[in-house]
Amino acid sequence: MKKSLLLLSSVITFVSYSQDHFSGINTSKRVGILNSTVNPAELINMTNTYEISIFNVSTIVSNNKITFQEIMKGENIDDKFFSGNEPANMRLDAVIYGPAFAMKYKKWAFGLNSTAYVKANAIDVDVNFGKALTNSFVGVDHINTHYNQRMNAASWGEIGLSASRNLFDNNTHKFSAGATFKLLFPGSFMNLGVSNLEGDVTNVLGNVNLTNATAQVNIAYSGSLANNYNDASNYSKFFAGGLNGVGADIGVNYQWKQKRYDEEVNENASPTTDYKLNLGLSVRNIGTMTFKDNNNVSTNYNLNIDASQGESLNLNQFDGSESITDIEQVLLDSGYLTKTDGQKDFRIKLPTVINIYADYQLASKWYVSAYIQQKLNDDSENDFTTIQNVLTLTPRFSGKHYEIYVPFTKNEVSDFTTGFGFRLGGFYMGSGSIVTALINDSTQADFYLGFRVGI
Repeated sequence: MKKSLLLLSSVITFVSYSQDHFSGINTSKRVGILNSTVNPAELINMTNTYEISIFNVSTIVSNNKITFQEIMKGENIDDKFFSGNEPANMRLDAVIYGPAFAMKYKKWAFGLNSTAYVKANAIDVDVNFGKALTNSFVGVDHINTHYNQRMNAASWGEIGLSASRNLFDNNTHKFSAGATFKLLFPGSFMNLGVSNLEGDVTNVLGNVNLTNATAQVNIAYSGSLANNYNDASNYSKFFAGGLNGVGADIGVNYQWKQKRYDEEVNENASPTTDYKLNLGLSVRNIGTMTFKDNNNVSTNYNLNIDASQGESLNLNQFDGSESITDIEQVLLDSGYLTKTDGQKDFRIKLPTVINIYADYQLASKWYVSAYIQQKLNDDSENDFTTIQNVLTLTPRFSGKHYEIYVPFTKNEVSDFTTGFGFRLGGFYMGSGSIVTALINDSTQADFYLGFRVGI
C-alpha cells in the first residue's frame, strides 16, 4: 500500500528516463510553436514564416516534503514524506510535444501539433495515515481528515489545430487573437480517492489495523494503469483509447512596438520592428475526455468498520499491492465496502488554467518576463486531472540566435525554485529548479529540451 500511496517507484523511473513546463523558454522573444502552447494568439507573432518543431519534452517531479538531495542520498523517504502536520503531496508531470508545423499567411497563422501527457500524483495524503501504512509508528492514532486523499494517474494524447489572426496592427500597437481546437485520445487512468476518513489505527508489533472507521471511497481505472502502476510502460499508452474527447485553448495578445537597429546583422541597416512590451492572456485545457476500455470501471463506495462488532481491517494486506485492482479486491474481500453508485465509461475533465504573462524590454537585449498560471479546477475532485498554480519571473539576455535566462518560480507544491536555461538557434535546454536542487533544499527536480527549425 505504501508503494501505491507514494507512487515513488514510478517517479524514480521517470526521473531516470529523462508545472510550469518549459519555464523561461515558453515566453521567449524567439516566438514559435512552443509559445503558442501557452497562448495560441502568439502564433501570428512567429519569428519565422514557417516553423517545424521536431521534438520537445519536459518532466517535472515535485513534492512538499522530500528534498532532491535526500532522494539522491537514499534517505528514508517514507519517514520524510510523512513528516510534520501538513498533508503530503507529490506530483509527476511530463509532456512531450511531437512533430508539429506552423506557418504565417498575411494576417493569419495556422498550426498543427501532437502532444502526449503523463501525470502521476499523491494528493493531500494525511501524514498520520501515511505513517500507519508504512508501519512507522507504534501504538494508537486517531485519524480524522475532512478532505479527499487521492492517488491519481493518467496518460493521454492530443492533436491540436491552431489558428491566429492580427486584429489590429500599426507602427506602435498590435492586437491578435487565436484558438486551438484539440482532439483528445485518452490512454489510461486510475484514481483512488478516500474522503472524510475517520477512524483509529493501531500498531502492535508491526500488526497494523484500522477500526471504528468511516469514509467515502472512489475507485476508477481504465486501460493499462489498472494492471500495475509501478511499471513505467503502462504510462506510455497515450493514444490507446482512440478519439474520445475534444478540448480548446483560446487567447489574446497585445504588443507595444518600437523600431530598433539589428546590430547583429549590420549597425547601419534599416530599422526593424520589435516589441517593447508583450502581453498575453489565455484560457487553456477547456474540455473533457471519456475513458472507454474493456476493463473500465468507476465506482463509489462507503467504508464502514464497526468496532462495536469487533470489526477491523488489517492494513498489512496492502503491502504487496501493485495495482489499483489489487487494492480494490482487498477492500471488497474485507466486507466493509458498500457500493453506492458506479459506471463503466467515465468522463475526466482537463486541468483548465488561466495564463497571464508580460515580457518587457529593459534595455537593448535585456528582457524580463512575468508568468502566472492559475488553475480553475479543484484537485480534491475525483474526475479531474491535476495541475499546479505557478508564478515565474524570468530575466534573460536575448539575441537573434541565442538566449540565456534564469527563471525564479513560486510553485504551489514545491514552493520556491530557481533554474537556468539557454537557447542556441533552434535548440534549447533548461530546468526551472536546477540551481536550488544543487545548492539548496529544493523539493522539485525538472528538466526540458527541444529542437525546432524556422524557415
